[in-house]
Order: sequence, then C-alpha cells, then structure tokens
Amino acid sequence: MRTSNALKRRLSLRLDPRLQRRRWRFELRKALPALMLFVSVRLTGVIMAALWSLHLGRHPRTVLGLAWDGHWYWHVSQYGYGLIIHPQGGHWVYSDLAFFPLFPGLIRAVNTVLPLGPVNVALLIAWSAALMAAWGVYGVGELLHGRRAGIILVALWALLPHAIILTMAYTEPLMTAFAAWSLYAVLTHRWLTAGTLSLLAGLCRPNGLAVAAAIVTGAVAHLWKLHHAGAPTAPRAWAAAVAAPLGWLGYIGWVGLRTHNPVGYFHIQSLWGSRFDFGRHTAHMFKHLIVGHDTLVVYVTAAIVLGSLLLFVFCVLNRMPLPLLAYCAVLIVMAVGGAHFFTSKPRFLLPAFPLLLPLALHLARSRLRTLVTLLTALAGVSLFYGTYLLTVSRRAL
Repeated sequence: MRTSNALKRRLSLRLDPRLQRRRWRFELRKALPALMLFVSVRLTGVIMAALWSLHLGRHPRTVLGLAWDGHWYWHVSQYGYGLIIHPQGGHWVYSDLAFFPLFPGLIRAVNTVLPLGPVNVALLIAWSAALMAAWGVYGVGELLHGRRAGIILVALWALLPHAIILTMAYTEPLMTAFAAWSLYAVLTHRWLTAGTLSLLAGLCRPNGLAVAAAIVTGAVAHLWKLHHAGAPTAPRAWAAAVAAPLGWLGYIGWVGLRTHNPVGYFHIQSLWGSRFDFGRHTAHMFKHLIVGHDTLVVYVTAAIVLGSLLLFVFCVLNRMPLPLLAYCAVLIVMAVGGAHFFTSKPRFLLPAFPLLLPLALHLARSRLRTLVTLLTALAGVSLFYGTYLLTVSRRAL
C-alpha cells in the first residue's frame, strides 16, 4: 500500500500543472545562490572585456557577437546556407555548412518576433542559454552530491579559463543547457525529456553527439537492470535511445543530400582542415611545446587538455554514473582526437562540466576560508585570461 501511495503521489505531481509549477519555483529558489554567483562572475567578465575592447578601439558588441564563429552564425541567420570562402593563397575552403542549424535558426526566429538586431538577439540567446545551463549544472551536482557541491560545481564551471565563451554568440551555452538538463533527466529517469533535449543538443554542435551517447548509455543500463530484475521493459527508455541521436543524424544527412555525398559533412570539415586523426595532431602539438616554444594560449590549451584527461580518471575512480562518463568520454575523444584548431580544444571541452564533479565534491568538504580563497584566486586568473583571450590574443577560439 505504501508503494502504491508513493507512486500515486509521483504521478499526481507529474500530472498536476499547479504542483509542477510549485516544484519548479522551489527548485529555482534552491538554485538561486548558484545562479547569482554565475551571473556575477560572467557579468564581471563581460564588463572587463567590454572596457578593454573600448580601450583598443573596438566595439564590445562586435567583439562578443561577431568574433570568429559568431560571424558565421550571424551570416547563416540572415542569408541561410550557401557561403563558401576560398582564402587567397590558402589551402582550405570554408563552407558555412560546417555550422549546425539550431542557433542561427533561433536567431532568425527571435529577431522576427523581437526585432532587436541579429547580433543583439544572438547575445540574448547565448546569455539566456548560459543561465539555463548553469541551472542544469547545479541540478546535476545537487542531485548527486548535495546543494553545496552543486553551487561549487557551478562556480568552478563559471571560472574555467575559457568561460568567457559562455557570454559570446557561440553555441556552447545552448548546447550545454540542453546537455545539462538532458543528463539531469536521465539521472531521474525522465526518458522522453532526455531524448528530446538530446535531439536538440545534436542540432547545436557536432559534439552534441556526446549527449546522445549519454542517453543511449543510460537507457541501455536501465533496460539491462530491468531485464535482470525480471521487471517489465521501459518503452520510454527505448524511445529516448532512438530519439537521442536524431538531431545530429538529421543534419549530417541533410548536408549529405545537399552535397550529393553521404559523408559530405565530414568532407566539408576536412576542407576547413578539421578531421579526426586519433590524436596525432594533438600529440604533435605537445611535442612541439616540449622541444620548442609558443604563445601563452597554446600552453594553457595543453594544460587544459591534460587536466581534462586527469579529471576523467578521477571521475572513473569515483564511480560517476555511466551516462555522465559516456558524455565526458565522447567530448574528450572528439576534442583530443580532432586535428587542426588546437587552441579551440578548451572550447570543445567547455560543455564537459561533469569532469569538475570530483573537485567540487572535494571542495564541498573544505573550510569556508579555503574555499573562498581558492575561488577568488581562480576568479582573478579566469577573468583576466578571458579578457586577454578575447581582446588581445589572435588565436582561434
């Protein structure tokens, strides 16, 4: 009878809109300190970058909204696909089909309803998505290790060296928002929500495939457990596993049809100089840094790659849930195994927030004075480095 009553309460919570709204307001209040911390850190980063951009004679909106990939997304949102650039004297061919469609599609849709200008809309979407991502990051941390660990996890993620990207017109904030809430849905067995969010993440970026890997892993593990327990199968878990990669596969297939080549997307990526070489280029760059010398950004990139690998080992040793391990593993493999754009690897790893869970859990047990000192030092490094990365360094983000 107790089990039946508990099941009825959960069902009534899911079906009653008033109870759902009350629950989400409660969850938002719990997450509010983490969100306020995130906003404070990233707003400070935007102000610093804007002031230094003005000092250099550049418009902050242009720096944040149109730098590097931001200009490509702006162009797709305004004119659709079809732009191909042949740099003079270069070996590469740049096609906008390399960029996934959800972010520019949202820019165009929102700008139609709120005609604020595509760059302003792109930044509005990115900042809103970053805030939702921070909430999802907190939710995963709080679910696994408690509220204090969740808040610290958000703080660590907001203070990553490349976290300035979370306030640029890039797709990382949007993809991480879908990823974080999809992982939360998997951990709480909300399968249809997880599959839908994974589908959307797959329309954001190439490494959105990592979210699908997490959903499929979680669904298979759940179904395997049900099978061995002799329990009825879970059709929603099956549906989530099927739906999870459809966004990613859909865009890859569409590019294949458009280019009349089943692997057209990967051919376009190779024309950019980006291909999967099983880490040979990454190993070459590490060798180059050992025997030669390079800029600060390249050394920081190498440190972040090594740190990510080390943190993944800690995640395995701490027996992190399989969906999170699968998610991080695919992100790492795609980042480390890809050739070209070495200094973009920290950006590719930015959505891999579960890697910070072991560190967040350890810091959650620390004294408040130690925690404040460490986070303050990280804030100083992150904010100044982010400003340098965006306004001074000429390395690709």
